[in-house]
Amino acid sequence: MKKLTVILLFAFLASSAIGQETKTGWNFGGLPVVSYDSDLGFEYGALGNLFDYGDGAIFPNYYHMFYVEASHYTKGSSIFRVMYDSDYLIKGIRYTVDLSYLPDQAYDFYGYNGYNSIFQPGWIDVDSPDYISSVFYRFKRQLFRFKNDFTGHLGDGNWYWNAGLTIQDFKIGDVNLAKLNKGKDPGDPKYLEDVPLLFDYYKGSGIISTSESDGGWVNALKAGFSYDSRDNRPCPMKGIWAEAGLEVAPEFLGSESSFGKFYITWRQYFTLKERDLGFAYRLGYQTTVFGDVPFYYQSQVIVSALRGAYSEGLGGGKTLRGIMRNRVEGDGFLYANAELRWKIVHFNFINQKWYLGANFFGDMGMVTNLVDVNVSALENYLDGSAEDFYVAGKDKPHISAGAGIKIVMNQNFIISADLGKAFNPQDGNMGVYIGLNYIF
Repeated sequence: MKKLTVILLFAFLASSAIGQETKTGWNFGGLPVVSYDSDLGFEYGALGNLFDYGDGAIFPNYYHMFYVEASHYTKGSSIFRVMYDSDYLIKGIRYTVDLSYLPDQAYDFYGYNGYNSIFQPGWIDVDSPDYISSVFYRFKRQLFRFKNDFTGHLGDGNWYWNAGLTIQDFKIGDVNLAKLNKGKDPGDPKYLEDVPLLFDYYKGSGIISTSESDGGWVNALKAGFSYDSRDNRPCPMKGIWAEAGLEVAPEFLGSESSFGKFYITWRQYFTLKERDLGFAYRLGYQTTVFGDVPFYYQSQVIVSALRGAYSEGLGGGKTLRGIMRNRVEGDGFLYANAELRWKIVHFNFINQKWYLGANFFGDMGMVTNLVDVNVSALENYLDGSAEDFYVAGKDKPHISAGAGIKIVMNQNFIISADLGKAFNPQDGNMGVYIGLNYIF
């Protein structure tokens, strides 16, 4: 997973001035991590990449790649991650393994089924007379993940088979108020009082069962197919990239409950003007096909191979820009992204080829298969109406739109900034996301 880098960026550019020369042997690069995400805050830390180019015969491809990252977001989450990727460890198979520890002091939780769960902005606004707590829609989550993905060719064309084994331990708990209040006086408006949060209401009413409320193991097997005809992976101008499969978490592997999910993603890229203007779209669908999915796993977006530290939503910088992270959560959901990509100007700088680009996008997602919410139990727990928390019915599309800028070096290194605006205040307001690469 690449990050926006500020310090040492000049050193990176200088070293890449000879980047077109064939490299051999082991090459190491280390960089600080600096990025920003409206849902997570500022990120800081460090990463390192180790590449084995062997005798250089396949450069710029590599034989083996190791990636290490340790970083922290100012809103309470962290990434401790080691990843390995190779087409040569197992003959004829691409193997990617990810070992991560991902603690989050304030993980977003807005309830189930999209708009059926009412978002009350005043409850988290310290200046509102209705204020309850700025972490009302949060709980504490710690995730340990050991993920193995395998990909192999089907024939000599663009078809591939995919398989995977993932071991995940979710530890769930109440927000650690003492930690978040460190350095604050009780009289401070931002001091967090010990009051019931949405997570407490869901636990107290039994919507989240006691057997799930502290987390558990999800150990899953995955199998599927993919098709990839892109002309360029970082910013394709033509081609199709699609995948579909089934993930199953059986109890005999140690999962807390047994369930299966089907997923399919279709991405397509078009050239509108040679070199300079392209259109891209992504359609995704995921649904539970059997069993009961633990609440802490409903936010996961399943893909054939992990392409970053996180693959979850819907909502946030990787799925629905401008919509709050995890706002659209259900037993099944669909999402769509459409994006116009314009390479405004091309230029040379520090012996490198650059372009300045802009992208204009629209994002949409909605719950298609509802989680069963016992509204009567919630009303009994509240000793009154639940209309401030939940209303019955089908979900409707959650829509956002926005624009971004891209600064790209040698077609591969993409510095990205996106600004998204939610159409409905129930989804939040605006989101700013600064990092690397297009979202698909």
